[in-house]
Amino acid sequence: MKIALLQVNTVAGDIAGNAGRIAAGAGEAARHRPDLVVTPELALPGCPPRDLLLERGFVERSLAVLDDLAADLGGAPPVLVGLAAPNLSGKGRSLFNAAALLRGGAVEATFNKARLSPGIFDEDRYFEPGVPQAFRLAGQTIGVSIGEELLSGIPIGADVVVNLSASPFAAGHHRLREEAFARTAKDLEVAIARANLVGGNDDLVFEGRSFAVSAGGTLLARGAAFEEDVVIVDTARPALRPIAPAGPAPEPDIWGALVLGTRDYARKCGFTAAHLGLSGGIDSSLVAAIAVEALGPENVLGVLLPSPYTSRESIEDAREVAANLGIRAECIPIAPLMEAFDGALEGMFAGLPRDTTEENLQARIRATVLMALANKFGSLLLSTGNKSEAAVGYSTLYGDMAGGLAVIADLSKGMVYRLARWLNTRQPVIPGRVLDKPPSAELRPGQTDQETLPPYDILDAILSLSIERFESPREIVAAGYPPATVYRVLGMVRRAEFKRRQAPPGLRVTGRAFCTDRRMPIAGKAWWREEG
Repeated sequence: MKIALLQVNTVAGDIAGNAGRIAAGAGEAARHRPDLVVTPELALPGCPPRDLLLERGFVERSLAVLDDLAADLGGAPPVLVGLAAPNLSGKGRSLFNAAALLRGGAVEATFNKARLSPGIFDEDRYFEPGVPQAFRLAGQTIGVSIGEELLSGIPIGADVVVNLSASPFAAGHHRLREEAFARTAKDLEVAIARANLVGGNDDLVFEGRSFAVSAGGTLLARGAAFEEDVVIVDTARPALRPIAPAGPAPEPDIWGALVLGTRDYARKCGFTAAHLGLSGGIDSSLVAAIAVEALGPENVLGVLLPSPYTSRESIEDAREVAANLGIRAECIPIAPLMEAFDGALEGMFAGLPRDTTEENLQARIRATVLMALANKFGSLLLSTGNKSEAAVGYSTLYGDMAGGLAVIADLSKGMVYRLARWLNTRQPVIPGRVLDKPPSAELRPGQTDQETLPPYDILDAILSLSIERFESPREIVAAGYPPATVYRVLGMVRRAEFKRRQAPPGLRVTGRAFCTDRRMPIAGKAWWREEG
């Protein structure tokens, strides 16, 4: 059977626009004379629609547009369109996560997702589970599956299975997913064709890479990564040429995800330009490079905001990064603003020593300037904090955390360096001095991150074991990390929860991001303190 997989970039809530994208893709696919065209999961409403599904009239509008789309595609091959469909049984939740079969100018049938996915989509908040279903086409039985439900081994009893998917990107997960679907295909003894969403939607990035596997588990086709595509596959024929396995190095994929996520967040929110504080450090340098790739150098502004504690080298490095990227750089010294704040607070602070209060004021002054530029010029402010800093609260609320999008919020400090070094192998952008110098917020003379934090390699390892692998403090200590360091780090993580709740959306590139996957109480107690 010849199947076309539409890898489309949809916008949540843009029902008519998404229908147009589906129609355009189906028109392109029709040139290849497929037996069936398949869209990603929830392609018509845009994914994830979240609480748009609760708004009165949203689903009704989707159904009206679906009817129009069916009529427009009356001369095209049959199309399976992902949508939210009403549950008319009067039992359970009011909606199904569904796929509608458009054939002959009408909606012929609807198929409902049988096993809802836990986790970030909160499917059981909106949807009622259905039952596995199939239909006949071209003399074959076509099983319809939606999302990850097929991996649980649902017996379809079909000759071919099509899968409508919206699986968010996480580094390395595409290899695991291809392997899992290959095993499922062998177990069920059916070919599987999977249409996956592409594009950035808020904090989530969808990578595309739609694929098909034979009944024997052989990869038959794979779509492009991080861009729209129409993937044509004949499930009865081997691939025209061997398909190489996905590369093991995560850096190219993480780069592609961050670029696409930044570009789509800006575009879908109505921004054409972005700016950021350019400090001469590794984090802001990397974010600037991502922004340039996503939006073009002419649409990115780097803002230098030196204080009396900013080194000459940092200013030089920031200007060199800007020059290497071809972006405009503006310098706004904050010393006069610091003096104004010191003068305004002098009476209240009389007799008290200088401490982190004054350091944080510098970060908040910078944020005020950057947000003023955002307001005045309608530009998207990109924040530059990384996951390691966010985890332990090594950031200033309403200061360096301010912004519309936290581009590298899901990258550990170690991965920031890895990605920067990888980037420099493509094109030297980040000066060697930026890569080699000790990280510093430069909020006081001679300051370095390691005065406050453990070495980043140790910090990142402890954070990974705790946050991504859910290991207890005892288990982390047993893995060889100093008990005092472990308990100190985990205490910092707990105390910083309130900060992270107030951070801008951050692009998710791992399997467990703070803003998407972690749901911890703010006013809670560290239970593990009771152990000892």
